[in-house]
Amino acid sequence: MVKPLGRAWRAHVLVAAAAVVLAGCQSGGTQVVNLTNPEYTADPQTGGETTFGLDYRDFEYSAKQAVDSFLGSPLSQKPGGTAPWVMAISRIVNDTTLNIDTDQLVKKIRIALLNSGRVVVTTAVAAGGPEDAMSAQVRELQDSELFNQDTVAGAGTMVAPDLSLSGKIIQRANRVGDRQQVDYYFQLTATNIETGLAYWEFEQVIAKLGSNQSFTW
Repeated sequence: MVKPLGRAWRAHVLVAAAAVVLAGCQSGGTQVVNLTNPEYTADPQTGGETTFGLDYRDFEYSAKQAVDSFLGSPLSQKPGGTAPWVMAISRIVNDTTLNIDTDQLVKKIRIALLNSGRVVVTTAVAAGGPEDAMSAQVRELQDSELFNQDTVAGAGTMVAPDLSLSGKIIQRANRVGDRQQVDYYFQLTATNIETGLAYWEFEQVIAKLGSNQSFTW
């Protein structure tokens, strides 16, 4: 159940939005307007003047929010010991007009999860084929007389994934008076492969407000 916004919070949002609109009118630029987290706009490290597209700050911010959300979930800890989850990367769909390499978001998430000690990512299994086919290819050397068979990776030693990470980046544009607002939705899901149940869901919205003339597409 969504709680109604308090008076102080509504005032904070309105003031932040008004300040962004005023600054955008004065500079003619595009401003981040993230009403789900007004501090994103106020922080020059992750807000301020930007483009209608997505830049490195948006990916860094969204990746950090995703990792914090996952690690904050009770299901992020694999039961039965201290062994980490093994995660495979499934499809991350780019449903925007931008030429986005979704690995820019996923790689930041992978690094942070690996450093947390709770998740390792398999590169031998992924949607569309393995990220690194070498794990399977080296096993073809098992019958080669050129290689010391004691050094060749054997059959039945690779680890199958427990979790699958999938997601989508969605773009929606709306007119706000004589200006345009573009909303970007970062949506991610971690699915338990054995059960097919979603163990973690995430959504982060980044909205940008600017002049109609600021569009580059």
